[in-house]
Amino acid sequence: MIIKKQFLKNRPVCKVTFGLSGEMTNGAAAAHLVGDFNNWARTATPMKQMKDGSFTVTIDLEKGREYQFRYLINENQWENAWNADRYVPTPFGDSENSVVIV
Repeated sequence: MIIKKQFLKNRPVCKVTFGLSGEMTNGAAAAHLVGDFNNWARTATPMKQMKDGSFTVTIDLEKGREYQFRYLINENQWENAWNADRYVPTPFGDSENSVVIV
């Protein structure tokens, strides 16, 4: 998994690249980035599948904020980012959300 941040000098946003390795997705057909930046809509932010089976997506996030997110693989498998900035309990109490701070 990757989380790469590119802070822009002339705009109040940070380009954040989220990625899942092919090992993590294990031949998955689809992966989505789901979080409070897209109102937790399961299909709003699809990730692009690469030739090696990994998935990636880059989005603009407003600087100076924290965003909760998770990965949704094949519409039924939720995963966290092992390299997130921190983790917080979900409102459901059975898991945690990953957090990216920009």
